[in-house]
Amino acid sequence: MLPFAIMSAFIASDGLPALDKLGWILVAMVGARSCAMAFNRLADAKIDKANPRTSMRALPAGLITTGAVWGFTLVSAALLVFAAYNLNPLAFALSPVALVVIMGYSYTKRFTSLSHLWLGTSLSIAPIGAWIAIKGQFDWPPMLLGLAVLLWTAGFDIIYACQDFDFDREHRLHSIPAKFGVRPALWISSVLHVVMVALLIGVTLLTDLGVIYLVGVGVVIIILIYEHAIVKPNDLSRVNLAFFTLNGVVSLVLMVLSVVDMVV
Repeated sequence: MLPFAIMSAFIASDGLPALDKLGWILVAMVGARSCAMAFNRLADAKIDKANPRTSMRALPAGLITTGAVWGFTLVSAALLVFAAYNLNPLAFALSPVALVVIMGYSYTKRFTSLSHLWLGTSLSIAPIGAWIAIKGQFDWPPMLLGLAVLLWTAGFDIIYACQDFDFDREHRLHSIPAKFGVRPALWISSVLHVVMVALLIGVTLLTDLGVIYLVGVGVVIIILIYEHAIVKPNDLSRVNLAFFTLNGVVSLVLMVLSVVDMVV
Protein backbone atom coordinates (compact mmCIF):
# COMPACT_ATOMS: atom_id res chain seq x y z
CA MET A 1 0.00 0.00 0.00
CA LEU A 2 2.60 2.53 1.10
CA PRO A 3 4.75 2.72 -2.08
CA PHE A 4 1.70 3.45 -4.24
CA ALA A 5 0.43 6.04 -1.77
CA ILE A 6 3.78 7.86 -1.85
CA MET A 7 3.87 7.58 -5.63
CA SER A 8 0.40 9.10 -5.93
CA ALA A 9 1.21 11.88 -3.46
CA PHE A 10 4.21 13.00 -5.51
CA ILE A 11 2.22 12.90 -8.76
CA ALA A 12 -0.64 14.89 -7.21
CA SER A 13 1.84 17.46 -5.90
CA ASP A 14 3.76 17.72 -9.17
CA GLY A 15 6.87 17.11 -7.11
CA LEU A 16 7.63 17.03 -3.40
CA PRO A 17 4.42 17.06 -1.31
CA ALA A 18 4.09 19.29 1.74
CA LEU A 19 5.91 17.42 4.52
CA ASP A 20 2.96 17.60 6.93
CA LYS A 21 0.68 16.07 4.29
CA LEU A 22 3.20 13.37 3.51
CA GLY A 23 3.60 12.61 7.19
CA TRP A 24 -0.13 12.14 7.77
CA ILE A 25 -0.38 10.00 4.63
CA LEU A 26 2.30 7.73 6.08
CA VAL A 27 0.43 7.52 9.39
CA ALA A 28 -2.83 6.72 7.58
CA MET A 29 -1.20 3.96 5.51
CA VAL A 30 0.41 2.39 8.57
CA GLY A 31 -2.93 2.45 10.37
CA ALA A 32 -4.83 1.00 7.41
CA ARG A 33 -2.32 -1.76 6.71
CA SER A 34 -2.00 -2.74 10.37
CA CYS A 35 -5.77 -2.77 10.86
CA ALA A 36 -6.37 -4.88 7.75
CA MET A 37 -3.70 -7.45 8.59
CA ALA A 38 -4.71 -7.79 12.24
CA PHE A 39 -8.43 -8.08 11.47
CA ASN A 40 -7.69 -10.68 8.81
CA ARG A 41 -5.90 -12.80 11.40
CA LEU A 42 -8.94 -12.52 13.70
CA ALA A 43 -11.45 -13.39 10.97
CA ASP A 44 -9.36 -16.31 9.70
CA ALA A 45 -8.16 -17.67 13.05
CA LYS A 46 -10.12 -20.95 12.78
CA ILE A 47 -9.26 -21.39 9.12
CA ASP A 48 -5.59 -20.70 9.80
CA LYS A 49 -5.57 -23.25 12.61
CA ALA A 50 -7.02 -25.94 10.33
CA ASN A 51 -4.63 -25.21 7.47
CA PRO A 52 -1.20 -26.88 7.91
CA ARG A 53 0.43 -24.03 5.98
CA THR A 54 -0.83 -21.38 8.43
CA SER A 55 -1.38 -23.28 11.68
CA MET A 56 1.81 -21.88 13.25
CA ARG A 57 0.79 -18.24 12.82
CA ALA A 58 0.81 -16.38 16.12
CA LEU A 59 -2.93 -16.39 16.84
CA PRO A 60 -3.83 -20.02 16.01
CA ALA A 61 -0.61 -21.18 17.66
CA GLY A 62 -1.59 -19.39 20.88
CA LEU A 63 1.44 -17.08 20.85
CA ILE A 64 -0.80 -14.03 21.19
CA THR A 65 -4.29 -13.54 22.62
CA THR A 66 -7.41 -12.61 20.72
CA GLY A 67 -7.90 -9.62 23.00
CA ALA A 68 -4.46 -8.27 22.18
CA VAL A 69 -5.10 -8.56 18.44
CA TRP A 70 -8.48 -6.84 18.81
CA GLY A 71 -6.83 -4.03 20.74
CA PHE A 72 -4.18 -3.62 18.05
CA THR A 73 -6.88 -3.64 15.34
CA LEU A 74 -8.94 -0.92 17.02
CA VAL A 75 -5.92 1.29 17.72
CA SER A 76 -4.79 0.92 14.09
CA ALA A 77 -8.28 1.81 12.80
CA ALA A 78 -8.35 4.88 15.04
CA LEU A 79 -4.92 5.88 13.75
CA LEU A 80 -6.24 5.85 10.17
CA VAL A 81 -9.27 7.95 11.08
CA PHE A 82 -7.16 10.42 13.09
CA ALA A 83 -4.69 10.83 10.23
CA ALA A 84 -7.54 11.38 7.76
CA TYR A 85 -9.01 14.02 10.08
CA ASN A 86 -5.71 15.88 9.95
CA LEU A 87 -5.59 15.78 6.16
CA ASN A 88 -8.89 17.24 4.90
CA PRO A 89 -12.68 16.84 5.30
CA LEU A 90 -13.10 14.48 2.32
CA ALA A 91 -10.36 12.15 3.55
CA PHE A 92 -11.94 12.11 7.01
CA ALA A 93 -15.45 11.46 5.63
CA LEU A 94 -14.19 8.54 3.53
CA SER A 95 -12.06 6.92 6.25
CA PRO A 96 -14.93 4.72 7.59
CA VAL A 97 -15.59 3.55 4.02
CA ALA A 98 -11.93 2.59 3.69
CA LEU A 99 -12.14 0.62 6.94
CA VAL A 100 -15.22 -1.29 5.75
CA VAL A 101 -13.48 -2.22 2.50
CA ILE A 102 -10.17 -3.33 3.98
CA MET A 103 -11.78 -5.27 6.83
CA GLY A 104 -14.60 -6.70 4.73
CA TYR A 105 -12.11 -8.52 2.51
CA SER A 106 -11.44 -11.05 5.28
CA TYR A 107 -14.88 -12.62 4.83
CA THR A 108 -15.12 -12.67 1.03
CA LYS A 109 -13.45 -16.05 0.52
CA ARG A 110 -16.43 -17.56 2.32
CA PHE A 111 -18.88 -16.65 -0.45
CA THR A 112 -17.14 -15.53 -3.67
CA SER A 113 -14.26 -16.54 -5.90
CA LEU A 114 -13.77 -12.85 -6.63
CA SER A 115 -12.21 -12.31 -3.20
CA HIS A 116 -8.93 -11.54 -5.00
CA LEU A 117 -10.55 -8.50 -6.60
CA TRP A 118 -11.82 -7.33 -3.22
CA LEU A 119 -8.28 -7.53 -1.89
CA GLY A 120 -7.16 -5.55 -4.92
CA THR A 121 -9.81 -2.94 -4.19
CA SER A 122 -8.49 -2.68 -0.64
CA LEU A 123 -5.00 -1.87 -1.86
CA SER A 124 -6.26 0.43 -4.61
CA ILE A 125 -7.45 2.76 -1.86
CA ALA A 126 -3.80 3.71 -1.24
CA PRO A 127 -3.12 5.78 -4.39
CA ILE A 128 -6.67 7.15 -4.48
CA GLY A 129 -6.57 8.10 -0.81
CA ALA A 130 -3.16 9.74 -1.10
CA TRP A 131 -4.39 11.81 -4.05
CA ILE A 132 -7.43 12.94 -2.04
CA ALA A 133 -5.12 13.76 0.87
CA ILE A 134 -3.15 16.14 -1.37
CA LYS A 135 -5.87 17.50 -3.65
CA GLY A 136 -9.00 17.13 -1.54
CA GLN A 137 -10.91 15.68 -4.52
CA PHE A 138 -11.27 12.68 -6.81
CA ASP A 139 -9.57 12.71 -10.22
CA TRP A 140 -8.86 10.35 -13.10
CA PRO A 141 -5.10 9.73 -12.65
CA PRO A 142 -5.42 8.09 -9.22
CA MET A 143 -8.46 6.12 -10.39
CA LEU A 144 -6.42 4.68 -13.26
CA LEU A 145 -3.48 3.99 -10.98
CA GLY A 146 -5.82 2.48 -8.41
CA LEU A 147 -7.29 0.15 -11.04
CA ALA A 148 -3.76 -0.94 -11.98
CA VAL A 149 -3.04 -1.69 -8.32
CA LEU A 150 -6.32 -3.62 -8.07
CA LEU A 151 -5.43 -5.89 -11.00
CA TRP A 152 -1.82 -6.31 -9.91
CA THR A 153 -2.91 -7.33 -6.41
CA ALA A 154 -5.63 -9.69 -7.63
CA GLY A 155 -3.14 -11.30 -10.00
CA PHE A 156 -0.52 -12.06 -7.40
CA ASP A 157 -3.14 -13.08 -4.83
CA ILE A 158 -4.42 -15.69 -7.28
CA ILE A 159 -0.88 -17.06 -7.53
CA TYR A 160 -0.63 -17.18 -3.74
CA ALA A 161 -4.01 -18.92 -3.43
CA CYS A 162 -2.79 -21.78 -5.63
CA GLN A 163 -0.98 -23.13 -2.56
CA ASP A 164 -4.33 -23.73 -0.84
CA PHE A 165 -6.11 -25.36 -3.80
CA ASP A 166 -6.83 -28.65 -2.02
CA PHE A 167 -7.55 -27.06 1.37
CA ASP A 168 -9.96 -24.49 -0.08
CA ARG A 169 -11.93 -27.10 -1.99
CA GLU A 170 -12.10 -29.39 1.02
CA HIS A 171 -13.34 -26.60 3.30
CA ARG A 172 -15.59 -24.97 0.69
CA LEU A 173 -13.65 -21.74 0.59
CA HIS A 174 -13.79 -19.71 -2.59
CA SER A 175 -10.90 -18.68 -4.82
CA ILE A 176 -10.06 -18.59 -8.51
CA PRO A 177 -7.78 -21.66 -8.20
CA ALA A 178 -10.42 -23.59 -6.22
CA LYS A 179 -13.08 -22.76 -8.81
CA PHE A 180 -11.17 -23.25 -12.06
CA GLY A 181 -8.05 -25.20 -11.14
CA VAL A 182 -4.43 -24.13 -10.76
CA ARG A 183 -3.45 -23.97 -14.44
CA PRO A 184 -6.42 -21.79 -15.54
CA ALA A 185 -5.92 -19.63 -12.44
CA LEU A 186 -2.33 -18.90 -13.44
CA TRP A 187 -3.51 -17.88 -16.91
CA ILE A 188 -6.11 -15.56 -15.39
CA SER A 189 -3.39 -14.05 -13.21
CA SER A 190 -1.25 -13.44 -16.31
CA VAL A 191 -4.11 -11.67 -18.10
CA LEU A 192 -4.74 -9.42 -15.11
CA HIS A 193 -1.09 -8.43 -15.05
CA VAL A 194 -1.04 -7.67 -18.77
CA VAL A 195 -3.97 -5.29 -18.34
CA MET A 196 -2.30 -3.82 -15.26
CA VAL A 197 0.79 -2.93 -17.32
CA ALA A 198 -1.40 -1.30 -19.98
CA LEU A 199 -3.03 0.84 -17.27
CA LEU A 200 0.35 1.85 -15.86
CA ILE A 201 1.38 3.05 -19.30
CA GLY A 202 -1.97 4.83 -19.62
CA VAL A 203 -1.23 6.83 -16.46
CA THR A 204 1.37 8.79 -18.47
CA LEU A 205 -1.42 10.18 -20.66
CA LEU A 206 -3.04 11.88 -17.68
CA THR A 207 0.01 13.04 -15.75
CA ASP A 208 3.46 14.59 -16.20
CA LEU A 209 5.19 11.24 -15.77
CA GLY A 210 7.64 10.54 -18.56
CA VAL A 211 10.62 8.46 -19.62
CA ILE A 212 12.01 7.69 -16.16
CA TYR A 213 8.65 6.34 -15.03
CA LEU A 214 8.32 4.28 -18.23
CA VAL A 215 11.72 2.73 -17.52
CA GLY A 216 10.21 1.64 -14.21
CA VAL A 217 7.23 0.13 -16.02
CA GLY A 218 9.69 -1.73 -18.26
CA VAL A 219 11.45 -3.16 -15.19
CA VAL A 220 8.06 -4.18 -13.80
CA ILE A 221 7.26 -6.04 -17.02
CA ILE A 222 10.50 -8.02 -16.72
CA ILE A 223 9.79 -8.84 -13.08
CA LEU A 224 6.25 -9.99 -13.84
CA ILE A 225 7.44 -12.19 -16.71
CA TYR A 226 9.94 -13.81 -14.34
CA GLU A 227 7.30 -14.13 -11.62
CA HIS A 228 4.97 -16.05 -13.91
CA ALA A 229 7.82 -18.14 -15.30
CA ILE A 230 8.89 -19.52 -11.91
CA VAL A 231 5.38 -20.53 -10.77
CA LYS A 232 4.08 -23.56 -12.61
CA PRO A 233 0.93 -25.68 -12.10
CA ASN A 234 3.08 -28.66 -11.14
CA ASP A 235 5.65 -26.68 -9.14
CA LEU A 236 4.47 -24.11 -6.60
CA SER A 237 7.68 -24.22 -4.56
CA ARG A 238 8.61 -20.65 -5.48
CA VAL A 239 5.26 -19.00 -4.82
CA ASN A 240 6.64 -17.20 -1.77
CA LEU A 241 9.48 -15.75 -3.84
CA ALA A 242 6.95 -14.49 -6.39
CA PHE A 243 4.44 -13.26 -3.81
CA PHE A 244 6.62 -11.60 -1.19
CA THR A 245 9.95 -10.70 -2.78
CA LEU A 246 9.18 -9.94 -6.41
CA ASN A 247 5.95 -8.06 -5.74
CA GLY A 248 7.74 -5.98 -3.15
CA VAL A 249 10.31 -5.06 -5.79
CA VAL A 250 7.53 -4.12 -8.24
CA SER A 251 6.00 -1.57 -5.88
CA LEU A 252 9.36 -0.13 -4.83
CA VAL A 253 10.62 0.25 -8.40
CA LEU A 254 7.48 2.09 -9.46
CA MET A 255 7.56 4.33 -6.40
CA VAL A 256 11.24 5.27 -6.68
CA LEU A 257 11.23 5.97 -10.41
CA SER A 258 7.92 7.86 -10.22
CA VAL A 259 9.29 10.06 -7.46
CA VAL A 260 12.49 10.67 -9.39
CA ASP A 261 10.50 11.48 -12.53
CA MET A 262 8.40 14.06 -10.66
CA VAL A 263 11.25 15.85 -8.89
CA VAL A 264 13.92 16.06 -11.60
